[in-house]
Amino acid sequence: MDTTQDQISGKIRSIVILGGGTAGWITAAKLAKQLNLKQNPEYQVTLIESPDIPIIGVGEGTWPTMRKTLSELGVDEAEFIRECGATFKQGTRFVNWRNEPERGENHYYHLFSSIYDPADFNLAPYWRSGLAGNDSYAAAVSAQGAVCEQGLAPKLITTPQYDGIMSYAYHLDAGKFSQFLARFAVSELGVTHKLANLASVEFAENGDIAALRLDSGDRQPGDLFIDCSGFRSLLLGEALGVGFKSASDVLLTDTAIAIQMPYESEDCPIPCVTSSTAQTAGWIWDISLQNRRGTGHVFSSAHMSEDEAESILRGYLGRGAESLDARTLHMQIGYRERFWEKNCIAIGLSAAFVEPLEASAIFLVEAAANMVTEMLPDDRQDLAYVQKTFNESFRFRWQKTIDFIKLHYVLSERDSTFWLDSRSRQTIPDTLAEQLDYWRAHPVSKYQFASAFEPFPQESYQYVLYGMQPDQFSDSGVDVLPRVSEAQARFAQVKKITEAVLGELIPHRELVNKAIRYGIPKV
Repeated sequence: MDTTQDQISGKIRSIVILGGGTAGWITAAKLAKQLNLKQNPEYQVTLIESPDIPIIGVGEGTWPTMRKTLSELGVDEAEFIRECGATFKQGTRFVNWRNEPERGENHYYHLFSSIYDPADFNLAPYWRSGLAGNDSYAAAVSAQGAVCEQGLAPKLITTPQYDGIMSYAYHLDAGKFSQFLARFAVSELGVTHKLANLASVEFAENGDIAALRLDSGDRQPGDLFIDCSGFRSLLLGEALGVGFKSASDVLLTDTAIAIQMPYESEDCPIPCVTSSTAQTAGWIWDISLQNRRGTGHVFSSAHMSEDEAESILRGYLGRGAESLDARTLHMQIGYRERFWEKNCIAIGLSAAFVEPLEASAIFLVEAAANMVTEMLPDDRQDLAYVQKTFNESFRFRWQKTIDFIKLHYVLSERDSTFWLDSRSRQTIPDTLAEQLDYWRAHPVSKYQFASAFEPFPQESYQYVLYGMQPDQFSDSGVDVLPRVSEAQARFAQVKKITEAVLGELIPHRELVNKAIRYGIPKV
């Protein structure tokens, strides 16, 4: 390829990605698939990966969007499960978030499947009026909580690839996943892979990035550069000088202690939800893979020392954790002032990061890669418009993600200093405060989630609002509800469906073992 001629003509033909990991390889694979590299040799996608930087593995939970990502890439689901230590995820179980366990153990679910879309018929006001009896909100609108309680899988081994009886995502080993994607992107999709460190950045006269100088001595030119270099943001942040907007005044957790915990035996049941258990100055994640649990204590270093945080995590895990290594991760909470500058786009940690509650990181990588892939301009003269659209979209997405994560802390009634500080009014974004004021007097409305870029839909907010504070959000209008008989019928249908799926689905580990051994049928 004559890259120099392409730069003169303004055509975008060479895309260079700096950094591997989940962000780099998802982006490379999606671009390669879209551009059909093996059939279109005039295009090139090159990924440059440092051989010296370990992959940060906090993002081991995904959203149901990952099924579409893998399916569109042409990945075999059973092979992915086999190679990545993956299991099925059906939501998150929040433990002791309402208050301290001394005041009574408490938990609620944020699930992936509701029987009815609240944007079509919102059952929440009818649940608040008592039409579902003593059922929790999650149990009243979904069968999935009961499925999770019994440790059942979201599908059968006869269910086709990427289809589910329940909606599902995955828990995965982030390191194995990156390696799997790398092999697939290179061998099946035609991505060029180079192992080298960035030595310097070469600029064009107009301020664009012209080429990357590598410590191998190579010069890697390109038309478009994608920064997946992690928190350092070597291209967008360091080379192009785009500033970072901290959100540490809103989300107070900034450190995590992680431990990989083996199972007691090979046939231990595998929970199919992420467990999030609140602690004095943060929370503990617990993610079950095929042969281990990925666990970590996310906490505020202003409220707790690393030694104390590690001790709490080891206490949570029990005696089997005494000799296990712990790793400390320092988190940079916030986002870049712009995500696309000149001919450089940041995706993943180089663009933004919020704490791993709700596992939004990989989803937002998918979303960014999707938008770049779909709107990739053919000519440099179209970059400005696409850049503006991308920046507006992801500023909105990250702000809404921060609001939603903050919601969990604001609704808690835990009374340690960390939790009191977390719900102090000066730490709550005005956008979230306005919503909460409205919801205390009015039901949640679909019109508050009208943007196509909304990361968390109406039902996600309702799972958290009514899981955390089931008695404190709007009774308004429950005495004049217009569709009472229809709501009663729907609540009864949820119970009927729950009974049916509990009798049909199999234990989670059994499905994983069968998928590894026999594969999963294609449609």
